[in-house]
Amino acid sequence: MKGSISTDLGIITVDQDVIAKCAGSVAVECFGIVGMAVVSVKDGLVKLLRKESLTKGIQVSISEDNRISLDFHVIVAYGVSICAVADNLISNVKYKVEEFFGMSVDKINIYVEGVRVID
Repeated sequence: MKGSISTDLGIITVDQDVIAKCAGSVAVECFGIVGMAVVSVKDGLVKLLRKESLTKGIQVSISEDNRISLDFHVIVAYGVSICAVADNLISNVKYKVEEFFGMSVDKINIYVEGVRVID
């Protein structure tokens, strides 16, 4: 489903991939996030995604009343507090997405798929 914003001049329709790309770019800038992840259905292995494929690690759903729900599959840095990283991710993504799109973020779920040591 696509999100829509009603203005005085008409209706703006926003695709889910655009929201996912914006949220993904904000997420990888957060402290403690190594990158987005995708789990292979075939063998169950977790793969770190490149910057070009950030949208594969994020699922976006938009309700009938234009409320956004986001699911992030992330890999975090070793030695950082996962709770602190998750709180930082939620607050940054919620603020930036709401400011950019003018639609409210209802829920953000974070799935930690792995931990990686950063040199």
